[in-house]
Amino acid sequence: MFRTHSLIVVALAGLATAGVAQAAPHAPAAKLSMAQARAIALKAAPGKLISGEYENEGGGWRYSFDIQQRGHVQEIGVDANSGKIVENKSEGRVDRDAGKK
Repeated sequence: MFRTHSLIVVALAGLATAGVAQAAPHAPAAKLSMAQARAIALKAAPGKLISGEYENEGGGWRYSFDIQQRGHVQEIGVDANSGKIVENKSEGRVDRDAGKK
């Protein structure tokens, strides 16, 4: 009886662990630091930094920054490994991504 209960507990623990293991993958280490990417973004779009994050978008890892400029928010995406700007677009007068992340 004790052996049967032990097997059930082990099986349930395995199922619980399998669910956790399939959760979102861990972000790989970037060649650029957040500070380096931020400097690249601010050089491309001078202004006040509103937000920044390390994200997987479009099949690759990048840093994404929202920068308040005169009259609008500019979103700058910087490739986390090459430092190249992969996105540079206006989001209008306000940050449309705020609260979605």
